[in-house]
Amino acid sequence: MKLNYKRTTLIGLAFMSILAFWQFYDQVIPFLLENTFGLTTFGANAIMSIDNILALFMLPLFGALSDRTHTRLGRRTPYILFGTLAAVALMVVMAFYVQAKNFWGFTVTLIALLVTMAVYRTPAVAYMPDVTEKPLRSKANAVINLVGYIGGIFATVMMMFLLKSEKTADGASVYSSDQSFMPIFFVIAAFMLITVLIMVFTVNENRVVAETAVHDEEEEETRTGGKLAPPVRRSLLLILLSVFLWYAAYNAVTTAFSRYCQTVLGADLSASSSYLLIATIAAIAAFVPLGFLSSAIGRKKAVLLGVALMTVCYGIAFFITRPTPVIYLLFALVGIGWASINVNSFPMVVEMSSGADVGKYTGFYYTFSMAAQIATPLFSGFLIDRLPWGYTILFPYAVVFSALAFLTMSFVKHGDVKPAAKKSLLENFDVEE
Repeated sequence: MKLNYKRTTLIGLAFMSILAFWQFYDQVIPFLLENTFGLTTFGANAIMSIDNILALFMLPLFGALSDRTHTRLGRRTPYILFGTLAAVALMVVMAFYVQAKNFWGFTVTLIALLVTMAVYRTPAVAYMPDVTEKPLRSKANAVINLVGYIGGIFATVMMMFLLKSEKTADGASVYSSDQSFMPIFFVIAAFMLITVLIMVFTVNENRVVAETAVHDEEEEETRTGGKLAPPVRRSLLLILLSVFLWYAAYNAVTTAFSRYCQTVLGADLSASSSYLLIATIAAIAAFVPLGFLSSAIGRKKAVLLGVALMTVCYGIAFFITRPTPVIYLLFALVGIGWASINVNSFPMVVEMSSGADVGKYTGFYYTFSMAAQIATPLFSGFLIDRLPWGYTILFPYAVVFSALAFLTMSFVKHGDVKPAAKKSLLENFDVEE
């Protein structure tokens, strides 16, 4: 049993288009809301939070709907294809509203775009488990994440070339407001369309599903009467709770770190970007090796190692009060820990699904991660504002939630994969199909 790397990479093109969009969305849309349309920071943040709110109920809904969809294109492909076509069309319309400085047209189109992205995000992620045997899903998820991050890098590079930036009085880099944003809208939209069309025309979902014939050998052990057995249900809830907790820790740090750099470390805003960039680069470099590591030691151990590594790094960061190269090392380790968690936690959740409800379980995973991303900026921000320690509470906050995630994850008994025994030492290096 070996992973089809070519097919997995092609399926990952859908995730590549999604991450390219979100990278563009997170960087450009807040600037347009505040500078082109004159919203306050609170108003811009309120609009930016709509996607997380929509995700809470739309991701599980359309994951479950795609489970029950049967077409000539397959179960997931129709949502991915027509969702992308709709998203691309709406992005083109948005570009013209930006050019015309039409706030209401822009906002209505943006909300429609966020709804469209929520429609096909879960089916795109659920596609991989549909066509990958359970023991290989951590490796496949590593490939999917690597391909996805390339999309994010593409969007970042295009924004660097197509958008002019300038320095503010406090040293922050912002986009120049006296330029056209239409080219970046069109380039990202074209990239999304091309990558998804390549996937659709090179991978026939129905044929691949029939050829791979993913079986649920352990379904008798995990289900009784078509429902999850109580011990398995308990493990599922513990994993989902762990997802919420480690996202609460990580997202609190990434959301508030720019202000932390200014108020605690005394560094300019560009420093926070460079530290977080190191974490991203380390994660990208670690995805595929971590996929192999999980095959050797098991998913649960790989996740626990990742959570432990991040917890220790958060704890050490608390004691650093000025800029130092050690911060780069800490954030590189945080990126590796985060990659280890992401490569293995999603496969553990869908491991407990059957072939008929992978989309629903994918929705569960994203519901808990999105809930954390909504709640933790509010809760951590409240503590920073109300407690006398200010931003110095940030890393202790992350340590507490990360340690709790380690605790809940320790009690998980299902969703792992037993490392396959090798007949010889050389088989450990056999990675080609």
